[in-house]
Amino acid sequence: MQDDLPNFFLIGPMGAGKSTIGRLLAAELRREFFDSDHEIQARCGADIPWIFDVEGEAGFREREQQVIGELTQYRGVVMATGGGAVMREANRRALRERGTVIYLYTTVEQQLKRTARDRNRPLLQRDDREEVLRTLFTRRDPLYRATADLVVRTDRRGPKAVVGEIVRRVSRQLDPLMSCKA
Repeated sequence: MQDDLPNFFLIGPMGAGKSTIGRLLAAELRREFFDSDHEIQARCGADIPWIFDVEGEAGFREREQQVIGELTQYRGVVMATGGGAVMREANRRALRERGTVIYLYTTVEQQLKRTARDRNRPLLQRDDREEVLRTLFTRRDPLYRATADLVVRTDRRGPKAVVGEIVRRVSRQLDPLMSCKA
């Protein structure tokens, strides 16, 4: 069945587990894994905070759109995107048209816990982190939902459990009779 599967693209807010779950999902499906943020850093030779400092968010989003446009054309891959990737229609379209999009949903409370010590997220380098996350959630959640084929909750669940759910749900979509098989 692995060869019949489409590309899988993980979207969702920072701290949802996209990179960790993406790596595990790719290993489970024996697929190549890409993280669009890591790809941008590798190509620039600089980390994301530096890119934000020098080029601003708009410059980073241009780079992100280019990388997503390229990586979504590959076959048989799992890709984790950055939390803001859905802000551009070109990214949403490329993701929807070239694979199965999975929204890894998590609450703002979980995001705060998971990103508490992370200094590599430019949008959170402020004192009002919770307010920033709530504002981003309000703006982005409708776009995540509109783009996604599946919504999977990651709160208080281990990455392996989330991967198991994704594999089960995708298998049922590809073969609706699978749930009837012993």
